[in-house]
Amino acid sequence: MRVTEALRRKGDAVVTIPRDRSVRDLLALLAQHGIGAVVVSDDGIRVDGIVSERDVVRRLHADGDGILDGTVEEIMTAAVHTCGPEATLDELMPLMTEHRVRHVPVLVDTRLAGIVSIGDVVKHRIAEVQAERDQLTAYITGGPVA
Repeated sequence: MRVTEALRRKGDAVVTIPRDRSVRDLLALLAQHGIGAVVVSDDGIRVDGIVSERDVVRRLHADGDGILDGTVEEIMTAAVHTCGPEATLDELMPLMTEHRVRHVPVLVDTRLAGIVSIGDVVKHRIAEVQAERDQLTAYITGGPVA
């Protein structure tokens, strides 16, 4: 399945935050939307970075709660792994695994067009395995193939 199809199914909305906002603002945004990461973008179009719950926790551990009043830019990951809409979810699996990332922004001509999460990839893979199982079951039992 291509990223473009996954975005069509789940939607292309992406929650963003400017880099000069506080980590407290970031946490409120994560809680409000029930998400694990936010794209850092000063204009909502360009990807300036990405910041996740994991980034916050690691910095809290290392530097204490003073980081909560610091800016998102201080804790964000600036080198963001991205993909285009024609990439496949199967191509994203090794990228996410090797680089230990759970969210990959989707860019069209350097413009933010969506985001794919590890949950999207896993959901797709589960559907593939289920379809294969159903086809094998139908083959073995002589029933109709779905």
